[in-house]
Amino acid sequence: MIEILVVIAIVGVMAAVIFPAVINSLEKRSLESTTKEVLSSLVRAKFQAVRTHLNHRVRFAQESSGWTYCIEREDQANQWNMIREFVKKNIPSDYNVTVNLPNQQVVFSPLGIVTNFSSSQNSITIQSPSLQNYNQPPNRHITIYSGGSVHYSKT
Repeated sequence: MIEILVVIAIVGVMAAVIFPAVINSLEKRSLESTTKEVLSSLVRAKFQAVRTHLNHRVRFAQESSGWTYCIEREDQANQWNMIREFVKKNIPSDYNVTVNLPNQQVVFSPLGIVTNFSSSQNSITIQSPSLQNYNQPPNRHITIYSGGSVHYSKT
């Protein structure tokens, strides 16, 4: 009986030590996944613009439930429609999101360049307050360049 209690105590102590590391790892994976989905959407919009010879944009919107984004195509002048193959996506509300883009959007031309580029408004930052509590890099930063390339970094 005492051996069972000792084993249970050891397992309990190990679980208490390992649990924060597991939570930290899951939080990092979730943040990475969310940021890479946004990055992938930007690359996809650029590819679609070049492929179809039509302007495409990724439009961000802050709604009551948090940030959303979608890929839209300009079928006629100033008439934007969401592309059928892409559903509107949500960025989890437990992240702090800063969309520093002109009109909260990135517009790609048929040449793949960013038509609404601004050197002072060319980034998206997604921050995890949980990772900050674990002394981990809490920010994932996406920078968009005028030529249409995107850069991902952790800070």
